[in-house]
Order: sequence, then C-alpha cells, then structure tokens
Amino acid sequence: MISRYLGYLESVRGLSPRTVRSYENDLRRFERFAERRGEKAESADRLAIRAFVAEMSRENLAAASINRMMSSLRGFFRYLIRNGIRTADPLTGTRSMKKPRALPGYLSESEMTNLLGQPGDDYYGARDRLIFELLYSTGCRVSELVGIDLPDMSLENRTIKVRGKGNKERLVFLNAAAVEAVKTWIPYRENHLDHEDDDAVKALVLNGHGRRIGARGVFYVVDRYSHDALAGRQIGPHTFRHSFATHLLNRGADLRAVQEMLGHSNLSTTQIYTHTGIERLAAIYQRCHPHGSGARPDGGQKSAPATDRRSDAGPQIGHVDSRQTTDKRSSR
Repeated sequence: MISRYLGYLESVRGLSPRTVRSYENDLRRFERFAERRGEKAESADRLAIRAFVAEMSRENLAAASINRMMSSLRGFFRYLIRNGIRTADPLTGTRSMKKPRALPGYLSESEMTNLLGQPGDDYYGARDRLIFELLYSTGCRVSELVGIDLPDMSLENRTIKVRGKGNKERLVFLNAAAVEAVKTWIPYRENHLDHEDDDAVKALVLNGHGRRIGARGVFYVVDRYSHDALAGRQIGPHTFRHSFATHLLNRGADLRAVQEMLGHSNLSTTQIYTHTGIERLAAIYQRCHPHGSGARPDGGQKSAPATDRRSDAGPQIGHVDSRQTTDKRSSR
C-alpha cells in the first residue's frame, strides 16, 4: 500500500521525486516499526501511532522531524480511507508537537558587505558574485535561484519572476549592485554555455560545465567564501534570505511588505524576523538607560555589550551606499 501511495503522489499529485523520497523515508520507518509490533502499517491503530511518537521522542528527534513524519502518515491514511481500505483515521485528534521557534541566523550589514566583496574577476568570480547579489537583493530561496531562466528576468524593470513553494510565482526585485552583477556575468555565461543542453540555454546561473547550477553547487560556493570572509563561520544560502529580511525590518520596512517579498503564506512566518530587531533594541536600552546594566555608579557609561555588536547601527551600510543603490535593500 505504501508503494501504491507513493506512485499516486508522483503520478497524480505531481510531487517532485525529492518530495516523494521524503514521504517514502517517513512511511518506511513507520512500516518497520509496525512490523516489530507484528502489525501492518496500513492497519495501525491510535495506540500504535502513540507508541511510534514515543519511540521517536526517546530517540531525541526534533519536534519538526516528528511533525513531518506525522504529516506523512496523515496523508497516507487519508489515501487509504478514500480508497475504501480503512474506515477511520488513527491520527484523528492527534496534535502536532510544539516546536521552539529558533531565531534565524543572519549576517550584520558589515559582514554582508565583506562577503559580497570576496569573489574575483574571472568566470567563477563573476558567477559567484551574481549568486551572492541575487540572494541578498531578492531574498529568494536557493531552489528559486537555481530555477531562474533568462526570460524570467527584466533588467529594465529590475525584477525577476521566481517560482516558490507550491510552484507559486512572485516578483522579486534587483538593486543596482545585482543588476551590475548580471551584466558582468552575461558575457562569461555566453562563452561557457553548453549549447547542446536545452535546459542550460535557458538558465541564468551555470556551473563549471556550462549547465544549470544545482542547489548543492550554490551551497558549496557559499560555504567556500564564508569560511574566509567570516573568520571560519559557516553559513548557507538561506542565511542571505534571513539577512535580507532582518536588514529590511531594521531599516523600517513594513512587515507585510517583507512577507510578500519573501513569499510567505502566513504573516506569522515572517514575524520571527522581528525578534532580531527587538534583541538589538533591548541591548541599546540596557546600555543607554540610566538604570540599565550598562550604567556606572559614577554616571559614566560602560562599553557596549557584545549582544549589540550583532547588528550594525546607523545607516552606514557600506555595500549599499558605496554603490548608490536606490532601493531600501537589505538581505537564511
């Protein structure tokens, strides 16, 4: 039944092979658990579900991982009910586990400026600078970045059409630095393009073989530069997205506008970025208020606490001002 359900997800629902593999991993794990209990996965009852959750909890799996497995099981049992194989859903009334909302990691404006200045002037330098500028200018996901085709981009309007989760399309915006990176990259792209690859002919960003770059390639590029630029600190492409949202909000952008730019369905997903600004404000309060922890008995002022150095204060975002970008940009 699991195999039939996976076939349904791929052929009828049209889910990507990667997503189907995720469902398969979750369902096969539950199948092995049920077999140890002498049961079949498709006939499991509510007690089996509870025991499965308890086992995963004992193994210290993250709440997000457990909730993902429960979601996979819900879909599977709904499929069984629709096809007359079961009459009841054993997950009815089962709640998802609460998961802590970790604050997203992000770069300060000076750290971002330093990272953006790392790539050189050859083919790979132009390509890597393009990747960095696009991620920071648009706030797009890495999957959206690698899927950009040339017809999706309008340098005249400074926009790119990207396809996000659920294949939803939205427009993202290019600042002057990103436009310049695109213009620098195009001649290199034409010289290295694999013209026999139809997909590469459409793709904006290429790998070393002249074909469309993949998400893993982008992860490698970000990791390689960040190690040197950030004193060994490791980041991924999503850090650009987190930085994009954080910097916009710190500079006064409207939360709903940032939600639209990020492509979030729910405002609550975007609201997590407001915590980074609150942390900065709290640090400033503690340092500057007469009764704050930063005040000295003699009326002097202690040096700024380390927590306030996380985000650059003031409007001097070196990368933005030096290139005279006109949009209020900022940078997962």
